[in-house]
Amino acid sequence: MFSSKQLTAEQISAIKTWASEGAQLPEIQGRIREEMNHPVTYMDTRFLILDLGIELIVEKEPEPTPEVTGSTFSTEGATHATMDAVPLPESLVSGKVTFSDGESGVWTLDQTGRPTLDFDTVGYQPSSEDIMQFQVQLRALIEQSGL
Repeated sequence: MFSSKQLTAEQISAIKTWASEGAQLPEIQGRIREEMNHPVTYMDTRFLILDLGIELIVEKEPEPTPEVTGSTFSTEGATHATMDAVPLPESLVSGKVTFSDGESGVWTLDQTGRPTLDFDTVGYQPSSEDIMQFQVQLRALIEQSGL
């Protein structure tokens, strides 16, 4: 197993510089192998980053904008759904939805594909137009995620 003790101060500094420039684990692993001649595995690299306290820069992906044919949604007063990067426990995917009237809630799809909506306001019932917009956006989010 590879250890940070096998690196010089200059090598550690170089790794920190690579990370600050946006390099991710596979690139750092490759550069350690090629430029420093250390045969490290991906896991060795991951542990090394943790040991050195290096925080990798992760660029946020822009929120997907669902395409809707024949209709456009304005951002104000329209239903808007997002998908969580990490799904809620016991769900395949999850996210948040805000309907055109400003009411919001959490949606999930379980392992069998069964949807649930948990609204912030007890007893809230969105309009049928909002539900249709939500379904279109949900389908687009799921397709874009590759599920």
